[in-house]
Amino acid sequence: MTETNVNHGTMRAVSQDDFGGPEVLKEVERPRPAPGISEILVRVHAAGVNPTDWKNRAHGLWVPDPLPVLGWDVSGVVEAVGFGVTLFQPGDEVFGMLPYPHGAGAYAEYVTGPARAFAHKPANIDHVEGGALPLAALTAYQALVDTADVRPGQRVLIHAAAGGVGHLAVQIAKARGAYVIGTASAGKHDLLRELGADELIDYRTEDFAERVKDVDVVLDTLGGDVRTRSLDVLRPGGTLVTIVPVAFEDDARKAAELEARLAVLLVEADRAGMRAVADLVAEGKLRARVDATFPLAEAGKAHAHGETGRTTGKIVLTVD
Repeated sequence: MTETNVNHGTMRAVSQDDFGGPEVLKEVERPRPAPGISEILVRVHAAGVNPTDWKNRAHGLWVPDPLPVLGWDVSGVVEAVGFGVTLFQPGDEVFGMLPYPHGAGAYAEYVTGPARAFAHKPANIDHVEGGALPLAALTAYQALVDTADVRPGQRVLIHAAAGGVGHLAVQIAKARGAYVIGTASAGKHDLLRELGADELIDYRTEDFAERVKDVDVVLDTLGGDVRTRSLDVLRPGGTLVTIVPVAFEDDARKAAELEARLAVLLVEADRAGMRAVADLVAEGKLRARVDATFPLAEAGKAHAHGETGRTTGKIVLTVD
């Protein structure tokens, strides 16, 4: 099926009229999109919910005005393909991340996106887990593999190791042969050991900067004082990758003084990365821990749950 014979119609989606709390999210009816050149139309089965979603809902961090449909994580089935697409055909199960930050639109029954933002969903996971993976897994992969080039035997410190990005980063670092150190509350340590963490620090009772030294790579998911103090635990020539792209100029100067590298990462849509993630999943080396699911119409409840800061793993919206 191509763009020319799609019956467009309408679809359910979740949008907002104003910035604000979770209550501004509401179910709306929107025109069903059609795939353009090099795009695919996906019937969404699941859409991941990420901290960037509720930050954009509340403050418009990246999203434009007028406000769009939020969401970047998609898992579903190809409904139609646009002109020039050779990678997929209708009926294929796919998962991927819409181009970040300006390609949002996953909180809907259907979404279009570049064909090369997607990969075939591994058969050993369902759509809920498929929807949980893309943005967080790509962030972890691009940080640890593409940016830091983690190698066997290196010491890797992952902050908020039980979070959406963190628990996937633990597994990716282990798959690379690293010695993985994670910070998390004590109640999450058992899970992280199951995921492969070698050493764990309860940030509520211990100072990681006193426990850890000579680290090759730090993945900073928190920013602020944690990022600044993390530079002190790096060995000379070590790398700190931060995914919090704010107020990092002073830390960049400190990194230079310490002969370390500070890299600021904004995740990108990436077919090679998605295929690498899919391979790790297919090999049983990477799984998403789903904390909770909510139906599409309850996206506001999903955001409220995420904003408690007490989730382990990912939150996913399911689309009937």
